[in-house]
Amino acid sequence: MSSNKTNALSRRAFLRNSSLAGGGMIIGFNLLNSCKPKVVAEPAIDLASLDYNDFNAFIKIAENGAVTIFSPNPEIGQGVKTSMPMIIAEELDVAWKDVYVEQGILDTENYTRQVAGGSQSIRQGWDALRQTGAKARHMLVSAAAARWGVDPSECTVSEGIITNAAGETLGYGDVVNEAAQLEVPEEVELKKPKDYKIMGKNAGNVDIHKIVTGQPLFGLDYKADGMVYAAVVRPPSFGHKLVSFDDSEARNMPGVIDIVTIGEKVRGLLAEDPSFSSKISSSDKVVVIAKTTWQAFKAKDAIKATWEEETPMESTEQHNKILTGLLDGNKFNTMRSDGNIKKAFAEADQVLERTYESPFLPHNCMEPMNFYANVTPEKVHLVGPIQTPAWKAGLVAKMLGRDEKDILLEMTRMGGGFGRRLYGDFVIEAAEISQTINKPVKVVYTREDDMEDGIYRMAIKYRIKAGIKDGKVTAYHLKEAAVNDNMYGLIPNFFPAGAIENYQVDVANYKSNITTGAWRAPYTNFLAFAEQSFFDELAEMMEVDKIQLRLDLLDKVKPEDDERIQYSPDRMKEVIKMAVEKSGWGTKPSNVYQGFVNYYCHNTHVAEVADVEIENGNPVVKKITCVVDCGIVVNPLGAMNQIEGGVIDGVGHSMFGELAFVDGKPTANNFDRYRMIRMKEAPVVETYLMENEHSPTGLGEPTLPPAGGAVANALKAATGNRLYIQPFTKTPELLKVPEKEIIG
Repeated sequence: MSSNKTNALSRRAFLRNSSLAGGGMIIGFNLLNSCKPKVVAEPAIDLASLDYNDFNAFIKIAENGAVTIFSPNPEIGQGVKTSMPMIIAEELDVAWKDVYVEQGILDTENYTRQVAGGSQSIRQGWDALRQTGAKARHMLVSAAAARWGVDPSECTVSEGIITNAAGETLGYGDVVNEAAQLEVPEEVELKKPKDYKIMGKNAGNVDIHKIVTGQPLFGLDYKADGMVYAAVVRPPSFGHKLVSFDDSEARNMPGVIDIVTIGEKVRGLLAEDPSFSSKISSSDKVVVIAKTTWQAFKAKDAIKATWEEETPMESTEQHNKILTGLLDGNKFNTMRSDGNIKKAFAEADQVLERTYESPFLPHNCMEPMNFYANVTPEKVHLVGPIQTPAWKAGLVAKMLGRDEKDILLEMTRMGGGFGRRLYGDFVIEAAEISQTINKPVKVVYTREDDMEDGIYRMAIKYRIKAGIKDGKVTAYHLKEAAVNDNMYGLIPNFFPAGAIENYQVDVANYKSNITTGAWRAPYTNFLAFAEQSFFDELAEMMEVDKIQLRLDLLDKVKPEDDERIQYSPDRMKEVIKMAVEKSGWGTKPSNVYQGFVNYYCHNTHVAEVADVEIENGNPVVKKITCVVDCGIVVNPLGAMNQIEGGVIDGVGHSMFGELAFVDGKPTANNFDRYRMIRMKEAPVVETYLMENEHSPTGLGEPTLPPAGGAVANALKAATGNRLYIQPFTKTPELLKVPEKEIIG
């Protein structure tokens, strides 16, 4: 449970970032540090009569009482542009309907985590955002009290109106000038959850009107004077490099301004820092510069490029053999080892061992990759959708040999990211192209560019082995073999770590020239299915209740004795119990087949139950009951959107998602060949949020990983067949319903 008092934000830092400017108080804030006024942003309301200084992420209070709150983190659809300002507004005690929200820009000097990733924005910003609002409220109340000649303790505040014991009132705008001159307190009282008026109440997306009316918000919407468009001719497959090209036809096509090559500066960047080699291609690329995107795309298709093989062309069949070989071998990196698994397995009465397999997956953001860059001697101006703006600004500065202070990066709303926009190779391209042509330019990918030259979730295989002695699980060995990254698929200190005395986690890795990286719910998006399916099968072998097995294991976990344990067994047991109750586990009609999972990731505890029914002889996922413990819920409406979206994404990709490679080239390059879940296939998601006063945890990702396991366990109940390979439709023979079930 979070404390109701805090002094983490120092008076010195707060004073440094507060100023009296033309009749209004500017109160700086950021997620972890303070933020000083710096960059001018366009006001959400008419404040032309007020002379404000430059600013970045802060609270702005005008003499008329209007409040504008700038949200510093990238908005990727996870709702932080709504929920972060809600936290500040709650402690500031203003009416949410009177708050104007604007997107902040990158400020590497004053911010430490302007990132959209890992479901950490609210969790990391929780204390600092509350401090900002509460200290501002305290200063405003103190100013009103001084005017009345009373003690601040005699005053109350509600929705921006301060009231004294005599019933007199003043609005925030009435005292904003005096408040701005006061010292910032060292410590203030924060609201108790029972007193929240904004948090815990449904709030619509602050951008929803602009979204549904098509107003500019996304990177593809951005335009600037003199801007041209760029389309890049990319290698036909991973492992190729450019030898030569013929652009004679393309140069004569309508709208074409120039055709150039890029790659030299990127190669310099890679040579200096090889850690980026799996994220940014080192091959030269041909770039068409045109007046419109369509003209650039058409001219790109007319270029005749010659490529040569630089590294061996890889295929999915090859990857499968390599990963199996790794699992069969002994070259592992041990992530955690408790007890003695060799001895425990040798003494076991029974042993269960299973192997699970997952494919590469693309991100397939609805908005293709794009970015704007204008490189001039004075500054480098970057605008677009990016999850890691500071990282990208640093890379651009490094590539161009510029000071990071020369980089001005503005964030737009993102039409999807799911990890793809963490890496920003498109930002690097835009900056190099702009410098090459000496013009402001926007790089835009086609859908084919996105899927053929992407950064993918890596293919992974898991092998899980458990030993049973005297009716108890005494040994557990989890092995991972992954393409490229040996850390993304595995978390050694999640459940069942701490529950089994002899426990070991090993990883092995194959380095590929196919670029890979984070994909929604990294580390766990496939592991949850593998482990939770395994636990069900283990319970069947032991002839014990599947849920009771999990509860019994959780009873053995003692986090107080093992600081490595990251989950709470008590909170996990509570979500399990509620999921059993709310899903009607074990009480459904005979034609409803259920599958259960519980999982912890991104600091959040989740339990899900899938309901499968037989329709026209086929098993169909009809419903998912989802119980989530993510601590205090800032915006229930936004939370529901994230939970339900994560579940459906998890169901869809476990059922259908697959990207295979043949000779270094993906087998699908658009949605006509890449199978995704369809609207009619999406199950009903029934969501329940645990009520407590724990600080908020992640929510954008935690409900995706368990969904595949819940569906797999339900399909086993319906068909009698265990699934070990994703997507499940890859083994259609295992989805066949027994004839007696069809007749019944």
